[in-house]
Amino acid sequence: MYNRRILSAVAFLLSIFLIACNTATTQQPSAPLNPTSQPLTAASATRVVALSSLATDIIYNLDETKLVGITGSKLFNDDPRLNSLPRVSEGQSPPNLEKIIALKPDLVIGAEGFSTQPIQRLQELGISTLLTKVNSWDSLEELTQKLAQLIDADPQPLLNRYKEFLPDNLTQSPSTLVLVSRQPILAPNKNSWAGDLLTKFQAKNLAAELQGQSPVGGYVTLSAEKVLEANPEVIIVVNPPQGGSEQDVLDSFKKEPFWQQLQATKNNRVYLFDYYGLVNPGSINAIEKACQQLKQDVVEARG
Repeated sequence: MYNRRILSAVAFLLSIFLIACNTATTQQPSAPLNPTSQPLTAASATRVVALSSLATDIIYNLDETKLVGITGSKLFNDDPRLNSLPRVSEGQSPPNLEKIIALKPDLVIGAEGFSTQPIQRLQELGISTLLTKVNSWDSLEELTQKLAQLIDADPQPLLNRYKEFLPDNLTQSPSTLVLVSRQPILAPNKNSWAGDLLTKFQAKNLAAELQGQSPVGGYVTLSAEKVLEANPEVIIVVNPPQGGSEQDVLDSFKKEPFWQQLQATKNNRVYLFDYYGLVNPGSINAIEKACQQLKQDVVEARG
């Protein structure tokens, strides 16, 4: 039984973060942008294929004329701006190298982890590539500036837009715990996109300094006893990327014996957030939505 629970936990983590790698730049661990052995000079890319949804959105906002191919993502299914662009991957499937090559790109942007192997193959073919990681607000800004440099665009309007997402003159917000899953109980520490975002809103992330044996950096597994000991004022429950109704997600946590003993549940300060934007940056709009919800539910929830 114990081994089955461990295998189940690992399978969950791999599933949730494979999706993250496919739809946005990976988040763990922190590292600088990593140009490959086929570097571009500034302002030389005119045909860009983006293998992450976040890079796709950034390039489109910087200069849509430079984007010739994108990753398939649920975030773009209803986005008319991107309907005419070829998809070089769908779901969790690896990018299609033949489709990428046929687009004759002079830059392919990939997410480290999910895109590493196809990026290496493209390097061998002489195509310039860039692998990226985003697990903090600073790395989001760095990525935007780097991409703007490579396609000869002005990053400042987009950087200014990012600043509008963040609140001004904050004092310490309530003690907060983000719960990404129930089995295992998984929470982001400070070395994750979600953890860094909470810091930007001065939320007291109760898992910020915790370390654990999770196979994915930036996240820790918590016991029921640990959650009770933390006893957060605010709980954020993340709706998983696989889907499922919001009520089902909340109901699953209500089955836990400790749930009704927490001050957050007693005071009706439990909030449901989408996976994209909070756990996985996903897109600029997803980040903006998560920030708006943090302003409303966490900052304004101060007692």
